[in-house]
Amino acid sequence: MTQTSENVTWLTQEAYNQLRAELEYLSGPARTDITAKIAAAREEGDLRENGGYHAAKEEQGKQELRVRQLTQLLENAKVGEAPAADGVVAPGMVVTIAFDGDEDDTLDFLLASREYASADIETYSPQSPLGSGVTGKKVGEDARYELPNGKLASVRILKAEPYQS
Repeated sequence: MTQTSENVTWLTQEAYNQLRAELEYLSGPARTDITAKIAAAREEGDLRENGGYHAAKEEQGKQELRVRQLTQLLENAKVGEAPAADGVVAPGMVVTIAFDGDEDDTLDFLLASREYASADIETYSPQSPLGSGVTGKKVGEDARYELPNGKLASVRILKAEPYQS
């Protein structure tokens, strides 16, 4: 999946293709659609009280921001292989951890860029405190990371498997 290190983002070929397709859609058909919405709303009259116009302009702004984000991400992307299924925690893996050695208090999450966040599984960035704490650890090892209050937390790595979309 992804790992950012000094402005380089590592992507699998599949992830790169998905992001490239999204960029092409937003830069082409979606841009044409929003331009048509704005033009139609503009024809309705007074722009100061035209909710449709303002909504379309806001949507256009969000869309253009996403285009810029994707462009920058893809410019700095390096395409590589998915992580190996060797039990070592790396970006692109679904990780299962147990908090403070309590094997019943577990969390499954995807260690990846926020580009992969979905409702299906919680996503933690490799740069987050938890993400950086578990990266490079092996199944069975303990990892420590700093909580927002400055205290240290400890987790045990129970599983680390490549993400299957």
